[in-house]
Amino acid sequence: MPGWLAKCFLNEQGSLRSGWKVLGFMLLFPAIGVVFTQVAKALHVPRLGMGLGVWINAAVVALASFICVRLEKRPFRDLGFHPGKRWLSEFGAGTLGGILLILVTALAVRGLDGFHWERAVSVGPRQLLAAAWAFLGVAFFEEIMSRGFPFQRLVEGAGTWVGQLVFAGIFALGHWGNPGMHGATRAWATLNIALAAVLLGFCYLRTRSLALPIGVHLGWNWAQGSLLGFGVSGTTNIRGAWTPVFHGRPEWLTGGTFGLEASLPCTLVCLGVILLLWRWKGVEAAGSSGGASTASAS
Repeated sequence: MPGWLAKCFLNEQGSLRSGWKVLGFMLLFPAIGVVFTQVAKALHVPRLGMGLGVWINAAVVALASFICVRLEKRPFRDLGFHPGKRWLSEFGAGTLGGILLILVTALAVRGLDGFHWERAVSVGPRQLLAAAWAFLGVAFFEEIMSRGFPFQRLVEGAGTWVGQLVFAGIFALGHWGNPGMHGATRAWATLNIALAAVLLGFCYLRTRSLALPIGVHLGWNWAQGSLLGFGVSGTTNIRGAWTPVFHGRPEWLTGGTFGLEASLPCTLVCLGVILLLWRWKGVEAAGSSGGASTASAS
């Protein structure tokens, strides 16, 4: 192979450049999805409900990630899965943190006379648990996809902020097809979803574990939709334990039917948490052997 061509594909250590690894993952993931879909059709598998469907998506992206890390001769756990008490404690802390962040956002909007709540008596523990299971699948899928192998390799190859900004853009654009993405709502929602991606990226970078971002993602979505009754990134078919009744205030204040993620208070909350995470030195994940040290993530 000519020297210039080798430099195009290989870094100074003789390993495949991170950009090619990211591209390979982005081609492998949908290919596995297509294979699964065709097999399901051939076996006449009935249409999956949301709860099971999101877990199938999570399994597909996990399989693509597993293949990629095994080709590197690294263990799957290096992506941020370190089973143990610490992983579970970070997951629990993240879940509570996500609930708190969206609750603070909601109370800020309510304090500005954006809405009031009414109790939805038809929603009980069974519905809340079923929704938590579905949102957990969403959190696993989106975090493995957006803070897993492709994000981590891009950070290794191009630096923290390149990885953060690229995947913030991808994460935001991935929600553009959601209901309610129009006009000023599209602008506010895009900004806040991108900021949320940076926030979740720091959750990984400061711990080198996916436990914290998965927990934050779960707590944020579940509390926003199933507990407080708002839309979740435009999803409007979720019934919450409480129902917000809007007072006709502008959507940039309340987020409207899209959800709190399209509101100004959400922007301020995300920026505040990003600043705290940026200043936090973080901790190295127990047993982590892959990736750069947490101290280099600033």
